[in-house]
Amino acid sequence: MTRYDVVIRGGSVFDGSGARPRTADVGIADGRVAAVATGLPDGARTIDAAGKWVIPGMLDVHTHYDAEVLGNPGLGESVRHGVTTVVIGNCSLSTVYSGAEDCADMFARVEALPWDAVHSAVKEHRDWDDPRSYVRSLAGRPLGANIAALLGHSDIRVAVMGLARAVDAQTRPTPAELNRMRHMLTEALDAGFLGLSTIRSSFSKLEGSRFPARQLPSTYATWAEYRALNNILRQRNRIHQSTPNLTARAEIARYFAQSAGRLRKPLKTTLIAGMDVKADRTTARAATIAARIANTVGAAQFRWQHLPVPFELYADGVDLVVFEEFGSGSAALNIRDVMKRGELLADETYRRQFRKDLAKRFGPRVWHRDLYDAQIVACPDADVIGKSFGQVADERGIHPADALLDLTVAHGKALRWRTVIANDREAVLDELQRSPVMQVGFADSGAHLRNMAFYNFGLRMLERVHRRGFMPVETAVHRLTGELADWYGLDAGRLAEGARADIAVLDPAGFDGASAEYAEAPVPGIDGLSRMVNRNDRAVAATLVGGHILYEYGEFAPGFGTTLHAGSFLAAR
Repeated sequence: MTRYDVVIRGGSVFDGSGARPRTADVGIADGRVAAVATGLPDGARTIDAAGKWVIPGMLDVHTHYDAEVLGNPGLGESVRHGVTTVVIGNCSLSTVYSGAEDCADMFARVEALPWDAVHSAVKEHRDWDDPRSYVRSLAGRPLGANIAALLGHSDIRVAVMGLARAVDAQTRPTPAELNRMRHMLTEALDAGFLGLSTIRSSFSKLEGSRFPARQLPSTYATWAEYRALNNILRQRNRIHQSTPNLTARAEIARYFAQSAGRLRKPLKTTLIAGMDVKADRTTARAATIAARIANTVGAAQFRWQHLPVPFELYADGVDLVVFEEFGSGSAALNIRDVMKRGELLADETYRRQFRKDLAKRFGPRVWHRDLYDAQIVACPDADVIGKSFGQVADERGIHPADALLDLTVAHGKALRWRTVIANDREAVLDELQRSPVMQVGFADSGAHLRNMAFYNFGLRMLERVHRRGFMPVETAVHRLTGELADWYGLDAGRLAEGARADIAVLDPAGFDGASAEYAEAPVPGIDGLSRMVNRNDRAVAATLVGGHILYEYGEFAPGFGTTLHAGSFLAAR
């Protein structure tokens, strides 16, 4: 008789393929699913799953845990929400080749992470010098979730060219330098990396004292440089992840052309982001139609990364990435000193430009810039809490932009406010989640610690499906598990005999709306810093990785993230 380490008894088992669930027991031995059947004997641990959903662990394909995983490898904020595999190295950013200072300069501003935290994480924990040793380093840590990785283009560009030359618009890599980048990418693919990430966004800026406000190195590359690297990805059937330049939307056609496979092998390409943007209600439909044409007429393998929940953002003062969209907003973010920034925001000449920028109604943008649709949630001036900047302006007889700037000058980061910039229409959100060109992702987990909290995006999608019924639950589970695993080429996303025992046991009785509520929690390893989180501990009965029960109803297993080695580095298949 087989002896099981864990038996999950009597749940509705979803296998991740999209097939209807069946009531069964799941027996786990040696980190794998040993049996899916009825009447299994108890294991060393038995989980009562009656009335619950037993699904493959969910995948989070767009994270920026690259620094956090070095010092806090449990990645508990994902594990507690049923996520068992995360992909790092997105948006051209990774820590494989570049040094600590370069990594901190590249990650800090664009991902809204503390510069010192990124610098110390890379400097203190670095024990690798190439992709293979990087993989060994991660695999040797007490991981909670499994890790898969993309190689960042900015990372290799800086390692080859140096930061100064990599962010000089007049400089191109020499043939030898481009060959070195090609070799680095090949090394990473040989080590099991999923592919390459790049970025074209003009809103993505450097932090630090050397080249503050320059764009990320990948944005300075030519399309010839991208093609040289994409050719390697295409040959190996690996992935190109990127962030397009919203000020040059016609460039997206270049991604479609690179992905096309009518006369050659297609290139798997995934871009952020497929959203129903308040500022431009035509965006979602246009993006969906364009991708369908690329995939059918052009035989491309193209996907938009889609966040399956309302895109709600919070800001402390003007510290929010959407201000990078326009000149006066970017100018404020360029000043890191609190006193000097306050002087700029108080200047009337600056304010005239700020008001003008907010009033623009044409041109590409993500933020609606409607300050009547921006609610103050915290401020030392209690009279303004719960009001929009527009309401405050009406009461004071001033322009809404002046209300925002006055309160920021007076209170700095103690002023906290929120807005929803996309995905606010339920019916359109339903359509996007059903679309085959939309890939569920773009949670940005591990980044924007004070701005957004989408660690539980998968739970929230399943709760929407459970509540609204716009697709079968088994289809939603497939979209969050097997579909992603297959597209990325990962040993994940399936619950069947022989599969990795990466499993989430969900309690639909816990789908009570609490998962969208605002909360904060300390950031592990960074004293005095809290991050936004959304939590509903009643919805996840258990999360298992590699057969280890890591989390149950709000409690982590002893040794989680410190001595318990559960997760693995997952190489591309």
